[in-house]
Amino acid sequence: MTVSDKPFVYDHDNVGVADAVLEAQRIAFGPIIFQAAVCLRDFGILACLKRRGAEGATLDEIVADSALSGYAAGVLLDAGLSARMIYEKEERFYLGRVGLCLLKNKMTRINMDFIRDICYAGMANLGQAIREGAPGGLSVFGNWPTIYPALSSLPEPAKKSWFAFDHFYSDNAFSPVLPHVFRDHPRHIYDVGGNTGRWALRCVEYDADVHVTVLDLPEQVALLEGELAAQQPDFSTRIHARPINILEDGALPGEADVWWMSQFLDCFPENQIIGILTRIRRAMKPDARIFILEPLCDRQRFEESALTLNVTSLYFTCMANGNSRFFRAKMLEEYLGRAGFMIEETIDGLGIGGHTLTIAVMRRG
Repeated sequence: MTVSDKPFVYDHDNVGVADAVLEAQRIAFGPIIFQAAVCLRDFGILACLKRRGAEGATLDEIVADSALSGYAAGVLLDAGLSARMIYEKEERFYLGRVGLCLLKNKMTRINMDFIRDICYAGMANLGQAIREGAPGGLSVFGNWPTIYPALSSLPEPAKKSWFAFDHFYSDNAFSPVLPHVFRDHPRHIYDVGGNTGRWALRCVEYDADVHVTVLDLPEQVALLEGELAAQQPDFSTRIHARPINILEDGALPGEADVWWMSQFLDCFPENQIIGILTRIRRAMKPDARIFILEPLCDRQRFEESALTLNVTSLYFTCMANGNSRFFRAKMLEEYLGRAGFMIEETIDGLGIGGHTLTIAVMRRG
């Protein structure tokens, strides 16, 4: 492993005394800065400044372009200056690197939409969620025990933003993962928590002989079947769906060579994770393998990736279920061991989200 490959670690205080006060104010005013950034983006001010390039734009020119009042554009521009999204010279405004990232970087756009549409209102109840171990913010969408059965019923744009966030990080890891999964030519894969079947589709496109069975909640299976019927009917003979609640007692099927779980186990607390893995071990064939794709928060090369995972764990706390999170590597290793598995191989740095593929087999003896 080279120095550049090593995970980012929070092992010292790297903020100077003067910068600490500024950073503390950014946190204190964080919710306002976030909403200002959304407005600068969605009212077209950042796009206007990008078009103007090195020429920049005056306040009057921005007003004419955005159809906002001088007051509205002015207060947004001043907030943008303090947030380092834009800069000003001789009464002309210019797009800064942060503003360009907010405007053009796909990951940033997806993250912002997810926070705005899914998390923002409910996060006011984070303290309640921490105290009670229940998703106190989820009430903004209705009376649901967790967010997962609610996904098919979320209002727009929340529904679109949730799936865009979920798919963006996992989809980018699928291509580098496929050769590892198919190294031993599996004929049958169980996609546990397969959602809308995107992994299943990638598998049947990659291998003309493989069959994939998606095991998920009835609500998600209905979404999958609708997607297949509408868009991919040619694959319907090799992609199957089985409605199942993985937390409930009852026999699991056991024909698969590979049990695949992508960003699935992080949806559950520790005791349920161990229970799920134990049930799978009891059902699976002796020579089958588990493939777990998860972004591990302590295996990230870049600080922005570690930040994204660490704060998204609080989405699980407040909005999703109240008691799950993204794992550290040793946590996942412990869960697998307690369920009777041993890790055969781990592969880090997959996809844009820095996913780790963990391959595990049943422990003998």
